[in-house]
Amino acid sequence: MVELLHTVAVALFALAALLVLVRLVRGPGILDRMIATDVLLTTLVLTVGAYCVFNRTTVGVPLMLVLAGTSALSAIAVSRYVSRRGVERTGEEE
Repeated sequence: MVELLHTVAVALFALAALLVLVRLVRGPGILDRMIATDVLLTTLVLTVGAYCVFNRTTVGVPLMLVLAGTSALSAIAVSRYVSRRGVERTGEEE
């Protein structure tokens, strides 16, 4: 039963990653690509978490923290870039 659950989890995470990669490549704008990157990193965190649960280990926790931090910082960086780019286009000051 555990092996079936493991196989289903791997298949669902792989499907999610594949769909997100399609959005990442086809996304018409930078915000679409940023959301796709954020979802991909979240999927990776969940995959590492599932690995830790199935193998009853905590070896992946540091990796999960690094991925979560990278996701948060990249979202902040892109949102600041997009907001400044919008200010440059309209000529308004912050």
